[in-house]
Amino acid sequence: MLGQMSHQPLLISYQLRFADRFHHNIEVISRSVEGPIDRSSWGNVARRSRKLANALVAMGVKAGDRVATLAWNNNRHLELYFAVSGIGAVLHTVNPRLPLDQLRYIVDHAEDGVLFFDNTFVKLAQYIASQQLPVKRYVAMTDAANLPPDTHLPELTDYESLIAPHSEEFEWPDFDENTASSLCYTSGTSGNPKGVLYSHRSTVLHSYAAAMVDSLGICAGDVTLPVVPMFHVNAWGVPYAAAMVGSKLVLPGPGMDGRSLLELIESEKVTSLLGVPTVWMGLLTHMKSVGYTMTHVKKVTIGGAACPPSMIEAFEQQHGARVIHAWGMTETSPIGTVNTLLPKHAGLSAEAQMAVKRKQGRPLYGVDLRLVDDDHHIVPHDGETSGHLQIRGPWVASSYFRRDRDESHDGEWFYTGDIATIDADSYMQITDRSKDVIKSGGEWISSIDLENAAMGYPGVAQAAAIGVAHPKWQERPLLIVVKQPGADVTAEEIQAYLTTKLAKWWLPDAVAFIDALPLGATGKVLKRQLREQFADYKLPT
Repeated sequence: MLGQMSHQPLLISYQLRFADRFHHNIEVISRSVEGPIDRSSWGNVARRSRKLANALVAMGVKAGDRVATLAWNNNRHLELYFAVSGIGAVLHTVNPRLPLDQLRYIVDHAEDGVLFFDNTFVKLAQYIASQQLPVKRYVAMTDAANLPPDTHLPELTDYESLIAPHSEEFEWPDFDENTASSLCYTSGTSGNPKGVLYSHRSTVLHSYAAAMVDSLGICAGDVTLPVVPMFHVNAWGVPYAAAMVGSKLVLPGPGMDGRSLLELIESEKVTSLLGVPTVWMGLLTHMKSVGYTMTHVKKVTIGGAACPPSMIEAFEQQHGARVIHAWGMTETSPIGTVNTLLPKHAGLSAEAQMAVKRKQGRPLYGVDLRLVDDDHHIVPHDGETSGHLQIRGPWVASSYFRRDRDESHDGEWFYTGDIATIDADSYMQITDRSKDVIKSGGEWISSIDLENAAMGYPGVAQAAAIGVAHPKWQERPLLIVVKQPGADVTAEEIQAYLTTKLAKWWLPDAVAFIDALPLGATGKVLKRQLREQFADYKLPT
């Protein structure tokens, strides 16, 4: 017997319809590439998205076609989020930080037919046009007055001229909720990037997850600023969730530095921030340098890499903002786990609470996690036994775009490539990437725990730990450190500090200083490059 409830497909266009009808006056703010602040609203985003949808159809974009973007977090990019998917096409958000060979590969692999780009990325658009790729039309995301001259891009027009002649009326079509909505490629740290093809259903369900109180808690009472880029994992799904709940949305455009972010945070009275640790390190450093304390921010969501306890303490103790430590991947849309304390933790000491907060958190409803050993046997969730982390759920990829199944999928479970523990309360903690774990004398040393401990020492801005060959122990840890500006810290001081934080056999055999850590396209440290750089490093005996 079937239930007798009305059927409405879970489509992204319905989120925008709802935003237009029920909170059309809520503001959407963005810093433009040209500099000025652009003030809009959800009603205006809906109106302009309908004009854009008509323009796309007139351009010949059909259901299933891929439309690429090279753009920052701004209003026009937001309109593309809804218009492209709303007509049944696929929005391919291209990461402009990728190496040129990977950029070429994904545009060709996706068979993008149209490219929308911010003026910042004119040279990348020109590179794509020179490579005999499928792209036939180019749209600069600006107005006629700021259209780049002499680009020699085929069929080039500016965004405002493109949508100007078209009607504000558009009837969003209904179709199967499993229809592809957007496409994002992994950062390709090993081999070519792999495409993750999201559906309308997975995106809408993920939006509900992001709005849950024990998740990111995106709500109508928030002023939400996602610093996580819209060109990576759909800005963690924040634009969709914000449209659904009616949150004021603040988009930073190209201004990702600490000064620009703080200016926007304070002027728009932002209450909720979302981004990766490297971004927050820049913001915290800037605020410290000018002696500033945030006045409105209530919560800071940190994901993309393990969050050092020192960063949690800085936001919570110095700025009064609750840190939400989360974990996910491109393949998980990305929310997999979120760290919120349970009632049982209320009476714990600050130190005991921090031991919980440093973990990546508990799975949300819909997500299932497990750990397996090297022989694919399930290992216990006791908080001590490490294993290979696997995940499944309605917003988790089952395979990669235009790629046969590989070792990452077994048809049901996705192998994340992370080494983790899960405790009796279901808090998951990443201890390392499987390719980054340091194997010393048959035991595993967590590079993440070592790095986080080092970053708690004054004068250390960033730290990365890698395994270096050792004649007796197979590998031993080398700690690579970037100093805070003006700091005078020595290797001996750091090692002495770590003796109070780590087991003796986890301590690094040496500390090396460099000016900057190599970062990938999504802000993660490229351990592979560090291993190559220090391949001939000789540990002291």
